[in-house]
Amino acid sequence: MKEEEKIEFLKSIELFSSLTDDELREITTNLTIKKFRKGQTILYEEDTNEYMYMIFEGEVKVIQTTEEGKEIILAMHGEGDFFGEISLLDGKTIPARVLAIKDSITAIISKKGFYSLLSHNKVAIKMSQILCSRLRESWAKVQMLNFNNASQRVKMLLIMLSEKYGNKTDEGIILKIKLTHQDLAEMSGLTRETVTRVIDKLQKSGEIEVLKNKVIRLTPDFCGEFKGAI
Repeated sequence: MKEEEKIEFLKSIELFSSLTDDELREITTNLTIKKFRKGQTILYEEDTNEYMYMIFEGEVKVIQTTEEGKEIILAMHGEGDFFGEISLLDGKTIPARVLAIKDSITAIISKKGFYSLLSHNKVAIKMSQILCSRLRESWAKVQMLNFNNASQRVKMLLIMLSEKYGNKTDEGIILKIKLTHQDLAEMSGLTRETVTRVIDKLQKSGEIEVLKNKVIRLTPDFCGEFKGAI
C-alpha cells in the first residue's frame, strides 16, 4: 500500500481525525499492513497483545466463550474502527477472541509506535474520548443483559446498534450492518430461536423491517417508542 493511501486511510479513523497530513505521514512509518481471511482468528483469548489494529477493509467481531461453550459477541468493528489499544495501555491479556467476519485488511502499530502516538496531545485527548464512549457502551450492554424479557433485550440491543450504525431517513433508522439472527443471539445472550420469535413479532407489529441483505430498519413506530434514546 502506497504512503498516500495509508494517509487517506488514517483520515477515516476517528482517533486521527484532528491531525495534519504531515503528522499522519509520520504515523505511516510505524504501520504494517496485514491481511486476514474470513473466519481467521486475529487475537486469541488471553493472548498478550503487542499491537493496536486498525481496520482498513472488512469486519471483525470480539467474542467470549462461556463455560457452556456458548459464544457471546462483545463488539463488532468495521472499516475505520480500531481495537487492541486497551491491553497496550494496561499491559494485561485479552479476555476475548477477535475473529474476522469477512476477508479483512488491517494496519497494525506496535506498542512503541502506539505510545509515540500518545505523545500527540490531540491523539491522547481523542483516545480518552473514545474510551469514555466505549465505557458507556459497556454500561448500556450490562443494562441490556439485565433485562429478563427477551423482547426488551432485543429492542435495547437494536437501540445500541442504532447509535453506532444508524442512518436516519424519513422512513426510520436503517442499521448499516448486516446481522443474522445468530449474530443478534450472540450479542444479546439469547438463543437464536428466541431472537427469531422476537424479530418476527416486531416485524408483524410494524416496529421493524428486515430489508435485503439482512439489513434492519427501525420504523417510525419503533423510533417513536424510544424517542430520546436514539
